[in-house]
Amino acid sequence: ILHHDNAPSHKAIIVNEFLTKNSTNIIEQPPYSPDMAPADFFLFPKLKLPLRGTRFQSIEDIKENSRRELKSIPENAFKKCFDDWIIRWHKCIISKGAYFEGDTINLNE
Repeated sequence: ILHHDNAPSHKAIIVNEFLTKNSTNIIEQPPYSPDMAPADFFLFPKLKLPLRGTRFQSIEDIKENSRRELKSIPENAFKKCFDDWIIRWHKCIISKGAYFEGDTINLNE
């Protein structure tokens, strides 16, 4: 399963041919919803916060520190991220794509 944000590079013919050839299921990104991508609502903030304000001496320093921070994220945090992702998708479906903020949607309705 692949989830992407419909960027032009992700929609290129060569990419679509590769995904089709490899029987890759695609989960489409709703328009104007970067908060639906796990990297946007979970991973990038977890990596940016500890690195913010640091002046790195080289690209290698950036890579090394980024890898260290990535490895420090517990495995159960990734599981929770994907559980939260499913909840976000359900909220999007229930709202029929309309704008909403926070936890204002009741999934039990």
